[in-house]
Amino acid sequence: MNIKSSLICYKNIGLKMLGLTLVALGIVGIMLPVMPTTIFFILALTCFTRSSPALANWLLNHPRYGVTLQQWQAHKVVPTKAKYFAAIGMLVGFILLLNSTAPNWVVYLIAAIEIAVMIYLILRPSHPPKH
Repeated sequence: MNIKSSLICYKNIGLKMLGLTLVALGIVGIMLPVMPTTIFFILALTCFTRSSPALANWLLNHPRYGVTLQQWQAHKVVPTKAKYFAAIGMLVGFILLLNSTAPNWVVYLIAAIEIAVMIYLILRPSHPPKH
């Protein structure tokens, strides 16, 4: 095996491992209300699209999240319900952060990140375009 094919093989293994880790985090997010789910599945889909068509197909055909992931992949759609859950989850997490002993710079950094994420989500369409 030459160097280029070895690097591609290692890259694919790394992306599959990262994708599976992201799926695991998404599953944790199903159980914990302050942790998002969909974004981890979207990131996992990105990894699998580049490394494993079978795993990408598994996510795209998932009975609960498949349609959302298909709409994301085709049109960058984030359903309104997902936007609300993301906002509520981030708010709850931020309130918990405010009640912790985190340094001010951490609070400001998390606030800036959450604001940027919410702006991004709000700017995404909520429905696929009508043909």
